Amino acid sequence: MRKLLVLALVGLAAQLVDGALGMAYGLTSSTLLLFAGVAPAAASASVHLAEIGTTLAAGVSHWRFGNVDWRVVGRIALPGAVGAFAGATFLSSISTESAAPWMAAILFTLGAYLLVRFSRPLRANRAAGRLRSRFLAPLGLVAGFVDATGGGGWGPVATPALLVSGRMEPRKVIGSVDTSEFLVAGAASAGFLIGLGSEGFLLPTVAALLIGGLIAAPIAAWLVRIVPAQLLGAVIGGVIVLTNTRTLLRAGELGGPVPALAYTVLGAGWLVALVLAVRALRRTRRARATVEAALAAQPAAPVAEPATPAAESVHATEAAATEPEETRRLAAAVEG
Repeated sequence: MRKLLVLALVGLAAQLVDGALGMAYGLTSSTLLLFAGVAPAAASASVHLAEIGTTLAAGVSHWRFGNVDWRVVGRIALPGAVGAFAGATFLSSISTESAAPWMAAILFTLGAYLLVRFSRPLRANRAAGRLRSRFLAPLGLVAGFVDATGGGGWGPVATPALLVSGRMEPRKVIGSVDTSEFLVAGAASAGFLIGLGSEGFLLPTVAALLIGGLIAAPIAAWLVRIVPAQLLGAVIGGVIVLTNTRTLLRAGELGGPVPALAYTVLGAGWLVALVLAVRALRRTRRARATVEAALAAQPAAPVAEPATPAAESVHATEAAATEPEETRRLAAAVEG
């Protein structure tokens, strides 16, 4: 009972992180299960089965808060489901001894990616236009495959790619990725059911993770608006890296001073990433405050008589031309 309670708390914490970042539910949960000695295929299967419920709750919550772009969901979810089914079939077909270092390596790489990604600010490109299927479909396919074989990875692959594209608001990126993961989790579970059978799922573990995730889902959809993802992403990335290092060191049969040296180097790298994340967050907040102060200092526009659309266009052009260059530059920097 104590173990199940701990797993429920892990599911709750993982869903809070996932709802705020658009990633890391599977990474966090799978990392803990591997650390506890669960077989890689069983860990990934159990996490994905629990995700069917948590992603459904998260999708509904994000939809109610207006965080979902259904056009993107439709174009990324189906390829993601295909990739997840293929990944689950692949992971089910290899031995536990071979799968453990493979899965730990994927989780380690994704954790390191989170560290690097959230140690620096995102740069948006609002003028790039709408996301196309030729970008979303391959992204979903790769993210789905990595998600099933690594026990997590849908968010860490899909979310940063959509954020870097700069064509969506961050909250809609997170909401759309979380919502589309419902199909991905269902396809992965079907693949594991075919490859492992029903005995491949640890049902008490699934229930504990599911309960914790369901409690956290609506809270996470609200937190996405206020929690600094910059810092949270760096923290979770470091935890995932250090935890999976243990499995990789064991697989490589590295002893003596090597483990201590590896943990020291990785810990120092994590600390540097946290410092950079805090600095990036502070720079963004200072720039935003400067822009808001500059905009507040501008005189209010006089009330004018209703104008024709052509006249309104001329007035808008004149206003843009007379706007202080510094204000426009700062506004562009914050938007980026």
